[in-house]
Amino acid sequence: MLTTRALEYGGVQEPIIEDRLDVSLTPTNEPNLVDAAGTRHEIAAAGARIVCLVPSITELLFDLGLQTNIVGRTGFCIHPKDLVRKVSKVGGTKTIDVARIKRLHPTHLIANIDENPRGLVEELARFVPHVVVTHPRAPRDNLDLYRLLGGIFSRQEQAETLCRRFEHAYDEVATIGAAWPRQKVLYLIWKAPWMTVSADTYISRMLATVGWDTVAPNSNARYPTLDLTPESLAKVDFVLLSSEPYSFRERHCVEILDALPEGSHTRVALIDGSMTSWYGSRAIEGLTYLREFRESLG
Repeated sequence: MLTTRALEYGGVQEPIIEDRLDVSLTPTNEPNLVDAAGTRHEIAAAGARIVCLVPSITELLFDLGLQTNIVGRTGFCIHPKDLVRKVSKVGGTKTIDVARIKRLHPTHLIANIDENPRGLVEELARFVPHVVVTHPRAPRDNLDLYRLLGGIFSRQEQAETLCRRFEHAYDEVATIGAAWPRQKVLYLIWKAPWMTVSADTYISRMLATVGWDTVAPNSNARYPTLDLTPESLAKVDFVLLSSEPYSFRERHCVEILDALPEGSHTRVALIDGSMTSWYGSRAIEGLTYLREFRESLG
């Protein structure tokens, strides 16, 4: 059947012409089944076929008990390790094998505003009946994410279990974090050029739960580039080098330490990037990790 609908991605709505088979859905008036693009979703049929382009959400889908529904994932979707190997790879988060996705006949595509290019998502929306756009911007947005996907794919009970676990972890960290002195951190995600995160990111808001305030150059970019000068490094309490997307190692810590001015009290450490940037079910573990990580640094 040939139909016309609109896909809103990043705040702009454009018409999408589709030629596809109808999929059986159960109508619902659930108010929480609205994604980050403002699209209201219906409850999917039991046989929904999901392609997920977001590593952290692929892990969440497994934790919701949807392993038999996941038919495609990116090469960066690596958790849970033993189960995800059985799911077909369709490329990366930025470049996708469109023909391979077509052969999988997905009913649902899960994308993210930060991770997946808008043009790519629009191309896939021409033949995937249902596109679920996600964009968690703060730790507590995970609650809506659990309920959105749990509601669409009839995993409400599993979603509420995750919500309870998250609330417990968040309340514990928030209570302890409120008693710690605030510290300035430079969180590095890339080298050549050096890149960091602005305050308007999920990562920064995760770090804030343990009393860490990120610093970044004046820029409209959410992930700005910067020059690492001795003066700028000396203004922060910690320089944190993330394990992803750039895989920082001990030698990079030494490089930063060598650039510090004499007498600087700035400390440098490696940090597990999946614990700060992966929303979804991993955010529960991430909150506990951050509390223990800050405690270990003193």
